[in-house]
Amino acid sequence: MAQPGAIGARLDRLPFSAFHARVVVLIALGLFIDVFDIYLAGGVLAALVKSGWSSMAANARFISATFLGMVVGSWVAGIVGDRFGRRFSYQFNLALFGLASIAAAFAPGMNVLIGLRFLMGIGLGAEIVVGYATLAEFVPARSRARWMVVVAASTNSALAVSSLVSLWVIPSLGWRAMFAGVGVAAMSLWFARKAMPESPRWLESKGRHAEAAAIIDQLEAEAARRGPLPPVVERPPVETAPVAIWILFSRPVIRRTLIGILLNIVLGFGLYGFVQWVPSFLVKQGLEVKTSLGFSAILSFAAPVGSLIALAFADRIRHKTGIVCASLVAAAMGCIFPFTGNGAAFLFTGFCLVAAIYANNAFGFVAHVPELFPTAYRLRGTGLCITIGRLATSAIQFAVVAVFAWGGFGGVVAMLSLVFLLQAMLIGAFDIDTRQRALEDIAPAPP
Repeated sequence: MAQPGAIGARLDRLPFSAFHARVVVLIALGLFIDVFDIYLAGGVLAALVKSGWSSMAANARFISATFLGMVVGSWVAGIVGDRFGRRFSYQFNLALFGLASIAAAFAPGMNVLIGLRFLMGIGLGAEIVVGYATLAEFVPARSRARWMVVVAASTNSALAVSSLVSLWVIPSLGWRAMFAGVGVAAMSLWFARKAMPESPRWLESKGRHAEAAAIIDQLEAEAARRGPLPPVVERPPVETAPVAIWILFSRPVIRRTLIGILLNIVLGFGLYGFVQWVPSFLVKQGLEVKTSLGFSAILSFAAPVGSLIALAFADRIRHKTGIVCASLVAAAMGCIFPFTGNGAAFLFTGFCLVAAIYANNAFGFVAHVPELFPTAYRLRGTGLCITIGRLATSAIQFAVVAVFAWGGFGGVVAMLSLVFLLQAMLIGAFDIDTRQRALEDIAPAPP
């Protein structure tokens, strides 16, 4: 049986196996549905504005309700996931946003739809916290960044898929079908994920060494069929005493907390203060809904492209370097984008901008933030960063409306460029190195 402190070492020495592939697929599918649910709002809200069912102000309330719900979900998921386990948390939140999505298909008015969107947001926020953190705890350190970014690439393809599905479904079947489809998909995955095991690292952090070792024994038996396993590298025992939330603000941890918060605020601005608003921006500038959705569908393919670019460098460069480079490209493209008209230059520059935003997402939010905190408070640390990021994102929606009214599309993109430039400077000056290091080795010293 494994001794305390050996669980992480035993996990990290394993080759990537069919078990890891199953975990990757099940987590990726949950995150894909999550992101699809978030991004279907772009096409749905554009259609609601065009039909007179909603307005730009009501759309801002809808998006704000989404992120207020995600604030609650992110925070609760962190507490619940660290207290009751990763498995309980990700199953609960998947059921919540799945059932709320089905209910949204029957909403009688915009206010009810906004209320249901708040409930969806709770589940959506929790899934993002638990999904990537759980994946980081299962995948070996030497390939952790690569597989985290693989999941990000598949997840981010939800933007393109959502745009294409919206382009066909909304004009043909109406916006209600979008919510119904997501809800059914989420509940189907809920049943498929019931067999996923608990995180052995979390079990170890709670002193449940026998349960953790039993899971590792099964994984080692599966991996040993392919050949002898490397020896276990000795590491110090993992601390199992309860850890208060205030540790996130202690001297050894506060810099990591601030880095995580910064990455989440900038991510929220890029994805939900810009990308999600593009269809509505184009409609307000006089384009038809179908034309704006077509433009958005083309730009949406930049999401997986940006993630694949990050994947190409995930195990070769520091996450800090990737974040800074992606931020600088986004800032530069943002300075050019508003002046390119509505033709090929517009599509090319916009494609590069969206790709840079998603490369930043892959290097920062996906691969880096879950590594910043040790297992005992990983979900609370990640959840706190996402919670503050979502609060900022919710407020940003109203800032976007105000800036658009004042300076149009160019004003919004100029603000976006400034935010990414500021992130590049701060990450370049203060970030830490986590590349291919065991999660236990990355952990900060006790305060």
